[in-house]
Formats: sequence, C-alpha cells, structure tokens
Amino acid sequence: MTLKQFIILAVIGALIGLLASGVEKWWQQDQSVASTARLEKLPEFSLTSMDGDTWHSDNAARKILVLNFWATWCPPCREEMPVFNKLQREYAHQDVEFIGIAIDDREAVHDFIDSYGVDFTILMGNTESVTLSERLGNRFSALPFTVIADKGGKIKFRHAGGVKEQQLRPVLAELSK
Repeated sequence: MTLKQFIILAVIGALIGLLASGVEKWWQQDQSVASTARLEKLPEFSLTSMDGDTWHSDNAARKILVLNFWATWCPPCREEMPVFNKLQREYAHQDVEFIGIAIDDREAVHDFIDSYGVDFTILMGNTESVTLSERLGNRFSALPFTVIADKGGKIKFRHAGGVKEQQLRPVLAELSK
C-alpha cells in the first residue's frame, strides 16, 4: 500500500467514524415533539381571518384552544378537516375552539374552505406563524401540526403530522370536564 492510498483510507475511515457518531447521537435524542418544545404556554399572537379582520389570541381567552397549522396542498391536512369540523361542533358548547392557521395562498384556502365545508375559524398564516409553530414544538416545521391548550393557555397536547380523532378526543374530554 502506498502512502497516498493509506492517507485516502485514513480520511475515509475518519469520515465514516464522524458520520456514525453523528447518526448515533441523533438517534439517541428523544425524537418526540413535546421534548423539543420551547414554550409551555401559548403566547399572544394575532393573524388575519379569511374576512380580513385581525384575530387576536385573547379572543380565545378562557377557552380550550385547538390550533392546527395546515396547508391546502397537504394530504394529511385534508384528511383532518372532517374530524376537526365534527369535534368543533361536538365540543363548542364546552368552550372548545378550533383555529386553523393556513400556511398557504388566500385564494386556495378560500376554495378549500368552500369545497371541504370547513366551519371553524381559519386564519391566514405568514412567516411569523411558522416561527410560532416552531416555538410551540414543531421542530421540523412539519404540516400539519396541532397543539391543544387548556383554558389558561397551558399546552397539553402537541402533534406533528396527521392527527386522528382517537388522539384528540381523550384530551378534549379531559380538558372540558
């Protein structure tokens, strides 16, 4: 083996060692959304509604708030909408409010609402909304991303990716007692 071949093999070996070390460290980290969250309570924020009005988070003070960050082009987001509609109707009398934060184009969102019969509040997201979702624990800026906060604003549930009714129902039932 020549010196050149030896150096090349040593460099490749070192790179493989570094890569393996990094992968191992990543793998050992807790991958759950809750563990990466920086906020334990909803911050104050405001966004524009589909009607063009400004919606403030204090509008939902003393309510159980279900925030869902979504987009029209996102298949799991589309699958969640009927569940959110159903649960909003079912829990509305128990001070539960669903708020969709659309990370999308206003016209596409309007068409989506009409097509899917969305009957809960939809707000138009922006770059600050993506930052908000990250601060709430959306580590990879995934869509959809859902957070449930109790009447005091304390975050009780976080979920990146499509959420199912059987995941939401126990949380809402417990919080609305």
